[in-house]
Amino acid sequence: MVLATAAVELLLPRRFSAATQAGPQRDGRCLRLTGITMGTHWSLQFISRDPDDAARVQAGIEALLIALNAQLSHWDPRSAVGRYNRLPAGSWQALPADLLAVLDAAQGIASASNGALDPTLGALVNLWGHGPAGPTRKAPAASDIANAMACAGWSRLHRDGALLWQPGGLQLDLSAIAKGHAVDRLADWLSRHGHPHHLVEIGGELRGQGVKPDGSPWGVSIDSGIEPDAITRIALDGLSVATSGDAFRHHEQAGERLAHTLDPRTGRPLHKAAAAVTVIHSSCGLADGWATALTVLGPEAGLRLADQLGLAVRWQMHGDGEPGPVIDSLGWWAMIEAEP
Repeated sequence: MVLATAAVELLLPRRFSAATQAGPQRDGRCLRLTGITMGTHWSLQFISRDPDDAARVQAGIEALLIALNAQLSHWDPRSAVGRYNRLPAGSWQALPADLLAVLDAAQGIASASNGALDPTLGALVNLWGHGPAGPTRKAPAASDIANAMACAGWSRLHRDGALLWQPGGLQLDLSAIAKGHAVDRLADWLSRHGHPHHLVEIGGELRGQGVKPDGSPWGVSIDSGIEPDAITRIALDGLSVATSGDAFRHHEQAGERLAHTLDPRTGRPLHKAAAAVTVIHSSCGLADGWATALTVLGPEAGLRLADQLGLAVRWQMHGDGEPGPVIDSLGWWAMIEAEP
């Protein structure tokens, strides 16, 4: 259903989680924890009857995040990704479970999107100053871009079970999907440890389940595109939301607005990207990865693919000094209940 005022549109999921159907924990308190991980902030809220749960959950969550970074970080040379990126050509490396899961998800999106998401752009990301090598003051030379692209290519990834082949120079960078995967893992941890009512966020990617003690939903707000001051608030219950686009990270070069996201097809930052591409999915990892892929594809090709795959996507385009038009996939309204 849609509950609308002059400025707010509330969208509710078509199906509610078992936690919500069981009812709110009205005698519980909403506890909030925060921290730093993956070069950004994390936060979570969960409902508990015991205030001492805050310390226990903080310790468990931080231990899990350390373990995830030890597998997925391309910034840490000691991580599983860091070790793989330094392997000599012709080597195999055994991958731990979370890295395997993230790589499988990334390869699935890469295959479905014809490489709009490519988890092997580490050398190119470094070249543009977005990776461990640090920032760069000017755009790289065309020859350097061509060399970095020659090292990349998701189709060069060759697996034998849990073993991954290093063909030479291939550099993994899972930043387009790792935060979402970590959100999923933290949310699963909370559910397993007796906290089914929760909201988890890492770097703006969110997943929620259940409700607050007063029965109100967890939620996230995005621009609605209906009018300049209007927002859309999405109730998150068994749902995740991830957003990409140049409204969040971009830079100016020679008077042009260039997104932080690189286009694997050109080796350069996206030009004239959507302001925001929001994906709703049960998996935050998949929402995260698809938000990047669909930003690269743009609203025309991206909408065709989203409708073909049943993905719930909203493109918020740029306007002239105010929010531009909104383009919704068919899956957006299949995921969200909407009534006049």
